Amino acid sequence: MDKANSLMSEMTDRSREVFRRVVESYLETGEPVGSRTLTRAMQEQVSAATIRNVMQDLEYLGLLGSPHVSAGRVPTQAGLRLFVDGFVEMASPAATDRERIDATMGQNEGDVASLLDHIGTALSGITRGASIVMAPKAEAAIRHIEFVSLAPDRALVVLVFADGQVENRLFRPPPGQTPSSMREAANFLNALAEGRSMSELRAVMGAEILSRRQEIDSLARELVESGLAVWENAGQSQERLIVRGRSNLLDQPDTDVDRIRSLFDDLERKRDIAEFLNLAEEGDGVRIFIGSENKLFSLSGSSLVVSPYMNADRKIIGAVGVIGPTRLNYGRVVPIVDYTAQLVGRLVADRGRV
Repeated sequence: MDKANSLMSEMTDRSREVFRRVVESYLETGEPVGSRTLTRAMQEQVSAATIRNVMQDLEYLGLLGSPHVSAGRVPTQAGLRLFVDGFVEMASPAATDRERIDATMGQNEGDVASLLDHIGTALSGITRGASIVMAPKAEAAIRHIEFVSLAPDRALVVLVFADGQVENRLFRPPPGQTPSSMREAANFLNALAEGRSMSELRAVMGAEILSRRQEIDSLARELVESGLAVWENAGQSQERLIVRGRSNLLDQPDTDVDRIRSLFDDLERKRDIAEFLNLAEEGDGVRIFIGSENKLFSLSGSSLVVSPYMNADRKIIGAVGVIGPTRLNYGRVVPIVDYTAQLVGRLVADRGRV
């Protein structure tokens, strides 16, 4: 914001108006803006030559650029950042947008994962971008754990939670497992698990294994560790990120399709999930990343609007975001993301999932 204030201080009222109109026109049409177009839109009567001089000054400041020789101007990434920081007034979401989000949340009676899926779909439809919803970890108390052998190299871990949910995970057990060692591992975990969440169970498991080495053999110990590890890894990555509406980005006329596909390939491989949540956690409220301002979008030419959501204890447990072209309608999308994040936080807390 200090940089934005510094740049604003170097601009006259006329240059601010020229800059604002260039950016607003570009965000609406995606096309370069010429001086003759601006002469018809300016509040004061000025010549096209005067407008060209002002645009050259803005180009010198790094705020505008020319995509082609003799073409009009478009905002640079620095220009878009200045516009977002210094010109966009963030209001409440439009009533119609709020109603669509509220309707999505009110019509779902299923589990939280299904609800967040519907919310992501609605958010994508409302903003015409791709939505990202990071679901919270399942922190309900565990009622029962069971290991089921499917093949020598495949097993299933089944978790039954106190709130009635049942979840399954496939994983590769350590070599040499037997039905007896699997029962022993399950018995060991069930003795520890009752009334504890997954994170709480993992916190006490290591100490318990050390203190009870004589009561659990090495094979069962490896199974306990690998079974819970694969569950935790799945919960932190693949199962936690919901991406909807990616076709909205691929359909944009000025989109680099290959780069967008590369971005989503990265997301699908879940290499940058932690980074996504970190982006949300580094500041309060909605954060806006334009183009290459973060590593997720250094090549894709996209912008991210992201907001964390919190539980009743004000702890960040997930995030809601929208990916769109850099010419996103920030004034509309930012309030929508903020509103959705607040509702999701209340909803998750009400359902007792965290």
